[in-house]
Amino acid sequence: MSRGAVLMMLALLAGPALAQDDADELAKKLSNPVANLISVPLQYNVDFDIGSEDGTKHTLNIQPVIPTSISEKWNLITRVILPVIQQDDVFGESGSQFGLGDTTPSFFFSPKEPTAGGLIWGIGPVFLLPTATDDLLGSGKWGAGPTGLVLVQKNGWTYGALVNHIWSVAGEDDRDDVNNTFLQPFLAKGIAGGWTLTGNFESSYNWEAEKWTVPFNFVVSKVTRMGGRPISFAGGARYYFETPGEGPDWGLRAVVTLLFPHG
Repeated sequence: MSRGAVLMMLALLAGPALAQDDADELAKKLSNPVANLISVPLQYNVDFDIGSEDGTKHTLNIQPVIPTSISEKWNLITRVILPVIQQDDVFGESGSQFGLGDTTPSFFFSPKEPTAGGLIWGIGPVFLLPTATDDLLGSGKWGAGPTGLVLVQKNGWTYGALVNHIWSVAGEDDRDDVNNTFLQPFLAKGIAGGWTLTGNFESSYNWEAEKWTVPFNFVVSKVTRMGGRPISFAGGARYYFETPGEGPDWGLRAVVTLLFPHG
């Protein structure tokens, strides 16, 4: 089959392209974790060179984001992270594990409109649910704590930070307590045509072990249309500046986000 025929088939599969303004607006909303946009990101991560046996970990994070209007001026944004994990020799010669990890739902109460200075913010609770199907895939603990974020969107730029802290409140007595802070500063630049360049740190600090994990992610994303529906594709890589043990050193990320704009 010729290259031209392949391109034509792909164009037919994708359907009509989004108008540039629509694509840019959706890309802008995707850069805002508390935007009024239903989305379902499917985020695949792979990390290499973990531990003494140079193990590998594959994680598919299913991350639905659902905004709900609760009053004339306020939204409740529900964000859930459900990981599906496959890993090999992550804890020394520990073999392979496959299954669910722990689920982390967050709830942000967020004003529908930015402040007069353009600040967008949200605050609420975050929970840890011990849904892991293997002891090596989760904490074995129930947890809870506060979460919040602030961001500004101006002249095509989005910058801000998301933070949460989780303490364990119940669970298996023979498992380590959870006392973790997560800090995610981010910076994104929207480019005409639905493109976005994003950099962020997904840092976490384990207060029990007194150890940091500090990966930096760089991702390129594009909003387009497939099968008549808007969709976003993203890909990138990350480098770990700090880990609690031996690695990981680096990893890759790919994301497909299903978009359900209102109207």
